[in-house]
Amino acid sequence: MSGPSSCPVILIRDVRIFNGVDRELRHGHVLLKDRRIDRVFLAPEEPPSGIEATVIDGRRADGTSRALMPGLIDAHAHVMLAGSTQAQLLLGGAGLAYYNGLAEARAMLLRGFTAVRDMSGDTVDLKRVLDAGVFPGPRIYPCQAGISQTSGHADFGAAYEPPTALGGASSRAEQLGMSRIADGRARVLAAVREQLKKGASQIKVMAGGGVASAYDPLEVSEYTPDELRAAVEAAEDWGTYVSVHVYAPAGIERAVEAGVKSIEHGHLAEESTIALLAQRGTWLSTQPFVESDHSYENPASAEKNRRVCAGVEQTYRWARQYGVKTAFGTDLLLNPSESRMQARMLPRLTGFGYTAAEALTMATSGNAALLALAGDRDPYRLEGCAPALGRIVEGAWADVLVVDGDPTRNLDLLADPETNLAVIIKDGHIHKNLIGA
Repeated sequence: MSGPSSCPVILIRDVRIFNGVDRELRHGHVLLKDRRIDRVFLAPEEPPSGIEATVIDGRRADGTSRALMPGLIDAHAHVMLAGSTQAQLLLGGAGLAYYNGLAEARAMLLRGFTAVRDMSGDTVDLKRVLDAGVFPGPRIYPCQAGISQTSGHADFGAAYEPPTALGGASSRAEQLGMSRIADGRARVLAAVREQLKKGASQIKVMAGGGVASAYDPLEVSEYTPDELRAAVEAAEDWGTYVSVHVYAPAGIERAVEAGVKSIEHGHLAEESTIALLAQRGTWLSTQPFVESDHSYENPASAEKNRRVCAGVEQTYRWARQYGVKTAFGTDLLLNPSESRMQARMLPRLTGFGYTAAEALTMATSGNAALLALAGDRDPYRLEGCAPALGRIVEGAWADVLVVDGDPTRNLDLLADPETNLAVIIKDGHIHKNLIGA
Protein backbone atom coordinates (compact mmCIF):
# COMPACT_ATOMS: atom_id res chain seq x y z
CA MET A 1 0.00 0.00 0.00
CA SER A 2 1.45 3.37 -0.98
CA GLY A 3 0.21 6.90 -0.40
CA PRO A 4 -0.04 8.90 2.82
CA SER A 5 -2.34 7.67 5.54
CA SER A 6 -2.65 9.51 8.83
CA CYS A 7 -3.48 8.07 12.20
CA PRO A 8 -3.15 9.80 15.56
CA VAL A 9 -1.59 6.71 17.13
CA ILE A 10 0.49 3.92 15.53
CA LEU A 11 1.92 0.96 17.43
CA ILE A 12 4.70 -0.98 15.69
CA ARG A 13 5.07 -4.32 17.46
CA ASP A 14 7.77 -6.96 17.62
CA VAL A 15 10.61 -5.30 15.77
CA ARG A 16 14.38 -5.30 16.24
CA ILE A 17 15.24 -1.65 16.82
CA PHE A 18 18.26 0.16 15.41
CA ASN A 19 18.11 3.41 17.36
CA GLY A 20 20.49 5.33 15.09
CA VAL A 21 23.51 4.98 17.38
CA ASP A 22 23.94 1.58 19.03
CA ARG A 23 25.26 -1.26 16.88
CA GLU A 24 23.16 -3.87 18.68
CA LEU A 25 19.52 -4.25 17.65
CA ARG A 26 17.12 -4.44 20.58
CA HIS A 27 13.79 -6.26 20.39
CA GLY A 28 10.82 -4.11 21.28
CA HIS A 29 7.81 -2.05 20.27
CA VAL A 30 7.47 1.62 19.28
CA LEU A 31 4.46 3.86 19.84
CA LEU A 32 3.99 6.87 17.55
CA LYS A 33 1.59 9.61 18.59
CA ASP A 34 0.93 13.18 17.44
CA ARG A 35 3.74 13.04 14.84
CA ARG A 36 6.36 12.07 17.46
CA ILE A 37 7.91 8.93 18.89
CA ASP A 38 5.86 8.69 22.07
CA ARG A 39 7.28 5.55 23.72
CA VAL A 40 9.94 2.94 23.05
CA PHE A 41 9.26 -0.36 24.83
CA LEU A 42 12.37 -2.54 24.99
CA ALA A 43 11.86 -6.23 25.77
CA PRO A 44 10.75 -7.54 28.15
CA GLU A 45 8.67 -4.36 28.59
CA GLU A 46 5.32 -4.52 26.81
CA PRO A 47 2.94 -1.73 25.79
CA PRO A 48 -0.04 -1.38 28.13
CA SER A 49 -3.15 -3.19 26.96
CA GLY A 50 -6.05 -1.22 25.59
CA ILE A 51 -4.08 1.30 23.48
CA GLU A 52 -6.30 2.47 20.64
CA ALA A 53 -3.92 2.49 17.71
CA THR A 54 -3.24 1.26 14.23
CA VAL A 55 -1.06 -1.79 14.93
CA ILE A 56 1.71 -2.85 12.55
CA ASP A 57 3.13 -6.28 13.38
CA GLY A 58 6.83 -6.54 12.58
CA ARG A 59 6.92 -10.34 12.81
CA ARG A 60 7.48 -12.24 9.60
CA ALA A 61 5.84 -15.51 8.64
CA ASP A 62 8.89 -17.48 9.83
CA GLY A 63 8.57 -15.97 13.31
CA THR A 64 11.57 -13.63 13.04
CA SER A 65 11.18 -9.88 13.42
CA ARG A 66 11.79 -7.12 10.90
CA ALA A 67 14.10 -4.22 11.76
CA LEU A 68 12.90 -0.74 12.66
CA MET A 69 15.25 2.21 12.10
CA PRO A 70 15.19 5.99 11.73
CA GLY A 71 14.43 7.42 8.31
CA LEU A 72 17.49 7.94 6.12
CA ILE A 73 18.96 11.43 5.66
CA ASP A 74 20.72 12.64 2.51
CA ALA A 75 23.12 15.42 3.53
CA HIS A 76 23.74 16.64 -0.02
CA ALA A 77 20.67 16.37 -2.24
CA HIS A 78 19.19 18.44 -5.05
CA VAL A 79 15.44 17.89 -5.09
CA MET A 80 14.72 20.36 -7.89
CA LEU A 81 17.80 19.57 -9.96
CA ALA A 82 17.55 15.78 -9.65
CA GLY A 83 14.09 15.80 -11.18
CA SER A 84 14.98 17.60 -14.43
CA THR A 85 17.54 17.43 -17.19
CA GLN A 86 19.71 20.42 -18.03
CA ALA A 87 17.75 20.92 -21.25
CA GLN A 88 14.46 20.99 -19.35
CA LEU A 89 15.80 23.60 -16.95
CA LEU A 90 17.28 25.78 -19.67
CA LEU A 91 14.48 25.51 -22.23
CA GLY A 92 11.35 24.67 -20.28
CA GLY A 93 9.11 26.95 -18.27
CA ALA A 94 9.86 27.47 -14.60
CA GLY A 95 6.84 25.34 -13.70
CA LEU A 96 8.42 22.25 -15.25
CA ALA A 97 11.29 22.32 -12.76
CA TYR A 98 8.90 22.63 -9.83
CA TYR A 99 6.56 19.85 -10.96
CA ASN A 100 9.48 17.54 -11.63
CA GLY A 101 10.88 18.44 -8.23
CA LEU A 102 7.57 17.53 -6.63
CA ALA A 103 7.67 14.10 -8.28
CA GLU A 104 11.29 13.60 -7.25
CA ALA A 105 10.45 14.49 -3.64
CA ARG A 106 7.91 11.66 -3.53
CA ALA A 107 10.44 9.27 -5.06
CA MET A 108 13.04 10.22 -2.44
CA LEU A 109 10.61 9.51 0.38
CA LEU A 110 9.73 6.12 -1.07
CA ARG A 111 13.45 5.29 -1.15
CA GLY A 112 13.43 5.78 2.62
CA PHE A 113 14.87 9.29 2.76
CA THR A 114 12.67 11.14 5.21
CA ALA A 115 14.94 14.23 5.35
CA VAL A 116 17.38 15.88 2.95
CA ARG A 117 19.73 18.84 3.07
CA ASP A 118 19.07 20.50 -0.27
CA MET A 119 22.30 22.05 -1.51
CA SER A 120 21.08 24.45 -4.21
CA GLY A 121 17.68 24.93 -5.73
CA ASP A 122 14.59 27.01 -5.08
CA THR A 123 12.98 24.58 -2.64
CA VAL A 124 11.46 26.66 0.17
CA ASP A 125 7.94 26.64 -1.29
CA LEU A 126 8.24 22.93 -2.07
CA LYS A 127 9.27 22.39 1.55
CA ARG A 128 6.19 24.26 2.72
CA VAL A 129 3.72 22.11 0.80
CA LEU A 130 5.51 18.92 1.89
CA ASP A 131 5.49 20.07 5.53
CA ALA A 132 1.77 20.76 5.24
CA GLY A 133 1.19 17.20 4.06
CA VAL A 134 -0.33 18.33 0.76
CA PHE A 135 2.11 16.10 -1.14
CA PRO A 136 4.48 13.34 0.01
CA GLY A 137 8.18 14.03 0.31
CA PRO A 138 11.06 14.35 2.76
CA ARG A 139 11.76 17.13 5.21
CA ILE A 140 13.89 19.70 3.41
CA TYR A 141 16.71 21.80 4.83
CA PRO A 142 17.01 24.36 2.00
CA CYS A 143 20.02 26.50 1.19
CA GLN A 144 18.25 28.12 -1.78
CA ALA A 145 20.67 29.51 -4.38
CA GLY A 146 24.30 28.43 -4.31
CA ILE A 147 26.40 31.59 -4.10
CA SER A 148 29.24 31.88 -6.60
CA GLN A 149 31.78 34.40 -7.83
CA THR A 150 31.90 35.33 -11.49
CA SER A 151 33.50 32.36 -13.34
CA GLY A 152 32.87 30.17 -10.28
CA HIS A 153 31.17 26.80 -10.00
CA ALA A 154 27.63 28.19 -10.17
CA ASP A 155 28.26 30.71 -12.98
CA PHE A 156 26.33 29.27 -15.90
CA GLY A 157 26.23 32.45 -17.97
CA ALA A 158 27.79 32.47 -21.41
CA ALA A 159 31.43 33.60 -21.62
CA TYR A 160 30.55 36.29 -24.19
CA GLU A 161 27.95 37.86 -21.86
CA PRO A 162 29.10 40.53 -19.39
CA PRO A 163 28.83 39.38 -15.76
CA THR A 164 26.13 40.82 -13.53
CA ALA A 165 28.80 42.73 -11.56
CA LEU A 166 29.60 44.62 -14.79
CA GLY A 167 25.99 45.28 -15.77
CA GLY A 168 25.11 41.97 -17.45
CA ALA A 169 21.78 40.18 -17.18
CA SER A 170 21.14 37.25 -14.84
CA SER A 171 21.67 33.76 -16.24
CA ARG A 172 18.90 31.18 -16.51
CA ALA A 173 20.29 29.45 -13.41
CA GLU A 174 19.88 32.67 -11.42
CA GLN A 175 16.38 33.21 -12.79
CA LEU A 176 15.40 29.74 -11.54
CA GLY A 177 16.89 30.42 -8.09
CA MET A 178 19.60 27.77 -8.47
CA SER A 179 22.52 30.17 -8.15
CA ARG A 180 23.40 33.75 -7.24
CA ILE A 181 26.51 35.43 -8.65
CA ALA A 182 28.04 37.82 -6.15
CA ASP A 183 31.48 39.46 -6.26
CA GLY A 184 33.01 41.47 -3.44
CA ARG A 185 32.16 41.66 0.26
CA ALA A 186 29.07 43.85 -0.14
CA ARG A 187 27.45 41.62 -2.75
CA VAL A 188 28.33 38.44 -0.88
CA LEU A 189 26.66 39.85 2.23
CA ALA A 190 23.60 40.74 0.17
CA ALA A 191 23.49 37.31 -1.49
CA VAL A 192 23.67 35.45 1.84
CA ARG A 193 21.01 37.67 3.36
CA GLU A 194 18.84 37.15 0.27
CA GLN A 195 18.85 33.37 0.80
CA LEU A 196 18.09 33.78 4.51
CA LYS A 197 15.25 36.16 3.62
CA LYS A 198 13.80 33.46 1.38
CA GLY A 199 13.95 30.84 4.12
CA ALA A 200 17.34 29.12 3.82
CA SER A 201 18.32 27.00 6.82
CA GLN A 202 22.02 27.03 5.86
CA ILE A 203 24.12 28.75 3.20
CA LYS A 204 26.10 27.20 0.36
CA VAL A 205 29.05 29.01 -1.19
CA MET A 206 31.22 27.84 -4.08
CA ALA A 207 34.83 27.95 -2.83
CA GLY A 208 36.57 25.95 -5.56
CA GLY A 209 36.38 24.60 -9.08
CA GLY A 210 33.68 22.20 -10.17
CA VAL A 211 33.06 19.34 -12.55
CA ALA A 212 29.93 20.52 -14.35
CA SER A 213 30.93 24.19 -14.57
CA ALA A 214 32.67 25.39 -17.71
CA TYR A 215 35.16 28.01 -16.57
CA ASP A 216 36.89 26.81 -13.40
CA PRO A 217 39.55 24.10 -13.15
CA LEU A 218 39.21 21.87 -10.10
CA GLU A 219 42.28 23.34 -8.35
CA VAL A 220 41.23 26.99 -8.41
CA SER A 221 40.26 28.68 -5.15
CA GLU A 222 37.12 30.75 -5.40
CA TYR A 223 36.34 33.77 -3.24
CA THR A 224 38.94 35.67 -1.30
CA PRO A 225 39.34 35.06 2.44
CA ASP A 226 37.50 38.31 3.12
CA GLU A 227 34.56 37.32 0.88
CA LEU A 228 34.29 33.95 2.61
CA ARG A 229 34.44 35.59 6.03
CA ALA A 230 31.66 37.93 4.94
CA ALA A 231 29.44 34.96 4.12
CA VAL A 232 30.24 33.32 7.46
CA GLU A 233 29.55 36.53 9.39
CA ALA A 234 26.19 37.05 7.71
CA ALA A 235 25.13 33.45 8.34
CA GLU A 236 26.28 33.48 11.96
CA ASP A 237 24.30 36.66 12.57
CA TRP A 238 21.23 34.55 11.76
CA GLY A 239 22.31 31.66 13.95
CA THR A 240 23.32 29.33 11.14
CA TYR A 241 26.40 28.32 9.13
CA VAL A 242 28.10 28.20 5.74
CA SER A 243 28.99 25.07 3.78
CA VAL A 244 31.22 25.23 0.72
CA HIS A 245 31.59 23.31 -2.51
CA VAL A 246 35.31 22.60 -2.92
CA TYR A 247 37.59 19.73 -3.93
CA ALA A 248 41.19 20.93 -3.70
CA PRO A 249 43.40 21.52 -0.63
CA ALA A 250 43.99 25.27 -0.96
CA GLY A 251 40.29 26.05 -1.21
CA ILE A 252 39.44 23.73 1.68
CA GLU A 253 42.07 25.32 3.93
CA ARG A 254 40.95 28.84 3.05
CA ALA A 255 37.33 27.95 3.83
CA VAL A 256 38.24 26.39 7.18
CA GLU A 257 40.23 29.46 8.17
CA ALA A 258 37.23 31.63 7.29
CA GLY A 259 35.00 29.71 9.70
CA VAL A 260 33.07 27.48 7.30
CA LYS A 261 31.46 24.55 9.14
CA SER A 262 31.03 21.99 6.34
CA ILE A 263 33.17 21.03 3.37
CA GLU A 264 31.13 19.57 0.52
CA HIS A 265 33.06 16.95 -1.51
CA GLY A 266 36.78 17.37 -0.73
CA HIS A 267 37.81 14.49 -2.98
CA LEU A 268 41.15 16.03 -3.99
CA ALA A 269 42.23 16.81 -0.42
CA GLU A 270 45.71 16.01 0.84
CA GLU A 271 46.31 14.14 4.07
CA SER A 272 47.24 17.35 5.91
CA THR A 273 43.97 18.92 4.75
CA ILE A 274 41.90 16.10 6.20
CA ALA A 275 43.91 16.29 9.42
CA LEU A 276 43.03 20.02 9.59
CA LEU A 277 39.31 19.20 9.37
CA ALA A 278 39.66 16.87 12.33
CA GLN A 279 41.64 19.45 14.30
CA ARG A 280 39.06 22.21 13.71
CA GLY A 281 35.98 20.00 14.03
CA THR A 282 34.87 20.89 10.50
CA TRP A 283 32.43 18.51 8.84
CA LEU A 284 33.28 16.63 5.66
CA SER A 285 30.06 16.12 3.71
CA THR A 286 31.22 13.85 0.95
CA GLN A 287 29.86 11.29 -1.48
CA PRO A 288 30.88 7.74 -2.52
CA PHE A 289 31.01 8.58 -6.21
CA VAL A 290 31.83 6.22 -9.04
CA GLU A 291 32.56 7.61 -12.46
CA SER A 292 29.32 6.34 -14.01
CA ASP A 293 27.14 8.32 -11.58
CA HIS A 294 27.42 11.36 -13.85
CA SER A 295 27.74 11.62 -17.60
CA TYR A 296 29.29 14.61 -19.40
CA GLU A 297 29.44 15.28 -23.12
CA ASN A 298 32.12 17.91 -22.53
CA PRO A 299 35.51 16.07 -22.47
CA ALA A 300 36.90 18.56 -19.94
CA SER A 301 34.08 17.85 -17.49
CA ALA A 302 34.39 14.11 -18.10
CA GLU A 303 38.09 14.29 -17.19
CA LYS A 304 37.35 16.34 -14.08
CA ASN A 305 34.75 13.76 -13.08
CA ARG A 306 37.32 10.99 -13.50
CA ARG A 307 39.79 12.80 -11.26
CA VAL A 308 37.21 13.45 -8.55
CA CYS A 309 36.09 9.82 -8.50
CA ALA A 310 39.70 8.65 -8.33
CA GLY A 311 40.06 10.54 -5.06
CA VAL A 312 37.05 9.02 -3.29
CA GLU A 313 38.73 6.02 -1.66
CA GLN A 314 41.67 8.01 -0.28
CA THR A 315 39.42 10.75 1.07
CA TYR A 316 37.33 8.24 3.03
CA ARG A 317 40.43 6.43 4.28
CA TRP A 318 41.97 9.61 5.68
CA ALA A 319 38.64 10.75 7.12
CA ARG A 320 38.38 7.48 9.04
CA GLN A 321 42.03 7.60 10.09
CA TYR A 322 41.74 11.10 11.58
CA GLY A 323 38.22 10.78 12.99
CA VAL A 324 36.70 13.53 10.85
CA LYS A 325 32.99 14.15 11.32
CA THR A 326 31.77 12.70 8.02
CA ALA A 327 28.32 13.02 6.48
CA PHE A 328 26.74 10.91 3.72
CA GLY A 329 25.23 12.56 0.65
CA THR A 330 24.51 11.72 -2.97
CA ASP A 331 24.69 14.94 -5.05
CA LEU A 332 22.68 13.45 -7.93
CA LEU A 333 21.34 15.94 -10.43
CA LEU A 334 20.29 16.59 -14.02
CA ASN A 335 19.68 12.90 -14.81
CA PRO A 336 16.17 11.94 -13.66
CA SER A 337 16.38 8.47 -15.18
CA GLU A 338 19.19 7.63 -12.75
CA SER A 339 17.97 9.43 -9.62
CA ARG A 340 17.04 6.03 -8.16
CA MET A 341 20.82 5.65 -7.68
CA GLN A 342 20.27 7.56 -4.43
CA ALA A 343 19.20 4.32 -2.75
CA ARG A 344 22.23 2.44 -4.07
CA MET A 345 24.98 4.81 -2.95
CA LEU A 346 24.87 4.21 0.81
CA PRO A 347 25.85 0.50 0.52
CA ARG A 348 29.01 1.59 -1.32
CA LEU A 349 30.45 2.82 1.97
CA THR A 350 31.13 -0.78 2.96
CA GLY A 351 33.65 -0.84 0.11
CA PHE A 352 35.51 2.10 1.68
CA GLY A 353 36.17 0.55 5.07
CA TYR A 354 32.91 1.20 6.89
CA THR A 355 30.81 -1.55 8.42
CA ALA A 356 27.13 -1.60 7.51
CA ALA A 357 26.28 -0.38 11.01
CA GLU A 358 28.77 2.51 10.77
CA ALA A 359 27.37 3.59 7.41
CA LEU A 360 23.83 3.36 8.74
CA THR A 361 24.77 5.50 11.74
CA MET A 362 26.32 8.07 9.40
CA ALA A 363 23.14 8.31 7.31
CA THR A 364 20.86 8.68 10.36
CA SER A 365 22.09 10.18 13.64
CA GLY A 366 25.35 11.38 12.09
CA ASN A 367 23.69 13.37 9.32
CA ALA A 368 21.12 14.63 11.82
CA ALA A 369 23.94 16.21 13.84
CA LEU A 370 25.08 18.08 10.73
CA LEU A 371 21.54 19.29 10.02
CA ALA A 372 21.29 20.57 13.58
CA LEU A 373 24.12 23.05 12.90
CA ALA A 374 21.38 25.22 11.37
CA GLY A 375 20.63 26.21 14.96
CA ASP A 376 18.12 29.05 15.01
CA ARG A 377 17.27 28.38 11.36
CA ASP A 378 16.60 24.66 11.87
CA PRO A 379 13.00 24.28 10.64
CA TYR A 380 12.47 21.00 12.53
CA ARG A 381 14.19 21.76 15.81
CA LEU A 382 12.33 20.44 18.85
CA GLU A 383 12.67 22.24 22.14
CA GLY A 384 13.81 19.89 24.86
CA CYS A 385 14.64 17.09 22.39
CA ALA A 386 18.14 17.44 20.97
CA PRO A 387 17.97 14.42 18.59
CA ALA A 388 14.85 15.54 16.72
CA LEU A 389 15.84 13.43 13.70
CA GLY A 390 17.96 10.38 12.98
CA ARG A 391 17.22 8.58 16.25
CA ILE A 392 14.61 6.20 17.63
CA VAL A 393 14.20 8.04 20.90
CA GLU A 394 11.17 9.28 22.78
CA GLY A 395 10.19 12.79 21.75
CA ALA A 396 11.84 12.75 18.30
CA TRP A 397 9.90 13.19 15.09
CA ALA A 398 8.09 10.05 13.96
CA ASP A 399 10.22 9.36 10.87
CA VAL A 400 10.80 5.60 10.82
CA LEU A 401 11.35 2.70 8.44
CA VAL A 402 10.58 -0.99 8.86
CA VAL A 403 13.05 -3.11 6.89
CA ASP A 404 12.51 -6.70 5.82
CA GLY A 405 15.90 -7.85 7.09
CA ASP A 406 18.78 -6.47 9.15
CA PRO A 407 20.40 -3.43 7.48
CA THR A 408 23.11 -3.23 10.16
CA ARG A 409 24.49 -6.45 8.69
CA ASN A 410 23.33 -6.22 5.09
CA LEU A 411 23.21 -2.65 3.84
CA ASP A 412 22.32 -3.82 0.34
CA LEU A 413 18.75 -4.25 1.58
CA LEU A 414 18.32 -0.47 1.31
CA ALA A 415 19.41 -0.50 -2.34
CA ASP A 416 16.07 -2.13 -3.22
CA PRO A 417 13.54 -0.06 -1.30
CA GLU A 418 10.55 -1.27 -3.29
CA THR A 419 11.13 -4.80 -2.05
CA ASN A 420 12.76 -4.39 1.34
CA LEU A 421 11.21 -1.27 2.86
CA ALA A 422 8.05 -2.74 4.31
CA VAL A 423 6.88 0.43 6.06
CA ILE A 424 7.73 4.11 5.55
CA ILE A 425 6.42 6.61 8.09
CA LYS A 426 7.27 10.29 8.03
CA ASP A 427 5.91 12.85 10.50
CA GLY A 428 3.59 10.18 11.91
CA HIS A 429 1.95 9.54 8.53
CA ILE A 430 2.10 6.12 6.89
CA HIS A 431 3.30 6.52 3.30
CA LYS A 432 3.92 2.84 2.60
CA ASN A 433 2.80 -0.32 4.38
CA LEU A 434 3.37 -3.72 2.81
CA ILE A 435 2.61 -5.49 6.07
CA GLY A 436 -0.93 -4.33 6.66
CA ALA A 437 -2.47 -3.14 9.89
